[in-house]
Amino acid sequence: MSPPGPEPSGADPSGADPAGVVSPGAVSPGAARGRGFVRPAREADAASLARVQVASWRCGYAGIVPDALLAELTGNEAETVWRDRWREAVTSPPTSRHRVLVAVEQDPPREMAGFVSAGPATDADRWPGTDGELYELRVAPDQTGRGHGSRLLHAAADTLAQDGFRTVTMWVLAADSGLRHFLESAGWAADGARGELDVGATLPALRLHTRIGEL
Repeated sequence: MSPPGPEPSGADPSGADPAGVVSPGAVSPGAARGRGFVRPAREADAASLARVQVASWRCGYAGIVPDALLAELTGNEAETVWRDRWREAVTSPPTSRHRVLVAVEQDPPREMAGFVSAGPATDADRWPGTDGELYELRVAPDQTGRGHGSRLLHAAADTLAQDGFRTVTMWVLAADSGLRHFLESAGWAADGARGELDVGATLPALRLHTRIGEL
């Protein structure tokens, strides 16, 4: 079972984490850089994964998702559900190519600053043998502008390439100019695919892609 979240219409939700967004400005490539590193997620990270996810949703979905729905998605009960599902995603991934990586502050107390989940592409027009996908990329609002987003993006690309993927895609909310600019500045581009992300309300989205290996 995968952590629930925004999901592109038409995607197969089984065996993969849902697509997600980074709040505007969360991973701005021009921001000041801090100290940190990226490592594979551990079972003990489940509560922190849920905490970062909920904090990011509260920030990134404000003004986009109806207030009542956002409160339901980010309340204490919901955070408990996300924690349990993240624990399952980390300890019992659908395949060995499903990955969850976390960004951690270099200095004590080495708090989790963000995470990325990735694996085989879920869209019908992609080949999961060689096409990868970033399902979710999030940085805690109080950890933005410190380079964690860039570290997560580079680590995910390296990991996917090592797992044999040659391209990678990600669905982005049409309204999320911050994430789109960040990905484009890293060499990604829209591939023409459009759809909707379902978060209890449907929101327009577009798909970006990049090459990470030889075709």
